[in-house]
Amino acid sequence: MNRTERARELLARLPKIYPDAHCELVHSNPLELLVATILSAQCTDKRVNLTTPALFQRCRTAADYAAIPQEELEALIRPTGFYRNKAKNLRAMGQALAERHKGKVPSTLDELAALPGAGRKTANVVLGNAFSKNEGVVVDTHVGRLSQRLGLTKFADPVRIERDLAKLFPRESWCDLSHWLIFHGRRRCPARKPDCANCELRDICPSAAA
Repeated sequence: MNRTERARELLARLPKIYPDAHCELVHSNPLELLVATILSAQCTDKRVNLTTPALFQRCRTAADYAAIPQEELEALIRPTGFYRNKAKNLRAMGQALAERHKGKVPSTLDELAALPGAGRKTANVVLGNAFSKNEGVVVDTHVGRLSQRLGLTKFADPVRIERDLAKLFPRESWCDLSHWLIFHGRRRCPARKPDCANCELRDICPSAAA
């Protein structure tokens, strides 16, 4: 089975295995998703979701993030790790949104990726989940790991992995593809001790344990 055939089979199976796959960062609008995604860097979604309710209550607009004192914001997001740098980025992000975008989260890849604390991955998360735009494939640690294990790419660099995935899967599936692979990575194929014995993809996975 070559890469194209494997991708076609994955596209047929994954929606059935994970019909409810979705973004697990809790949010109610594009700004909250943008903030949660920035906080999720080197942090679990679960921990972010425990942290954001108080933050979202305190900061409801881009202007709120621009105005909140650094020390107060650090205290609110401390559990997510790297809180000093994240707080600095969130304040700068709020200021950028207020100054460049009238306080609204932009809906283009270039504008989102240019925001402080963001980047291509964050932009793809927001575009796909807040604006239903398939501009790219979100390549987090799970997607990167599974793409290699499933033989969809030979690269470790997220940009090159995204490029390979975009060639193999139809554009309309890109956002869902990330969710399917993330769900599979968390539930069946973790970095350590993947559950190959019970894996639904074992028969088409070149990395499956014998």
